[in-house]
Amino acid sequence: MRRYETIAIFDPDLTDEDRKGLFAHIKDLIPQHGGALIEFDEWGERRLAYDINKKGRGYYVRIDFGGDGTLVAEMERQFRIDERVMKYMTVLLEKECDIQAFQDQSAEVESDDDHKDDDPKEDDDASDDDFDDDDFDDDDFDDKSDV
Repeated sequence: MRRYETIAIFDPDLTDEDRKGLFAHIKDLIPQHGGALIEFDEWGERRLAYDINKKGRGYYVRIDFGGDGTLVAEMERQFRIDERVMKYMTVLLEKECDIQAFQDQSAEVESDDDHKDDDPKEDDDASDDDFDDDDFDDDDFDDKSDV
């Protein structure tokens, strides 16, 4: 199974209900075509570098999934015919990968994030002890003025 990543920009004027329905359709599409969803990362609304369909903003989503070429073709076909999708791009991350290992790893990361919230003091102590200003000398840095 191959691993792909798709970045899609959706119409920012969609209501939350419409957006959730559209995202649910995309999430259902992946297993229907023999794929596995690794991560569905909503980046939110951001300013575009240039206007698309006379809109200066877009709602960004990153979809990390495993599957084959037919899944990618169907997902892109759905994006092309849906007017709510402004732009998309899919790239191949790995030719051969173990999707189950990625899903297990993402489950571990999520559980670690849940436990981090329990003890916020832990993060404060770690940042104070990482390094001292005495660890660096002026000789450690290149002086660009000599060039």
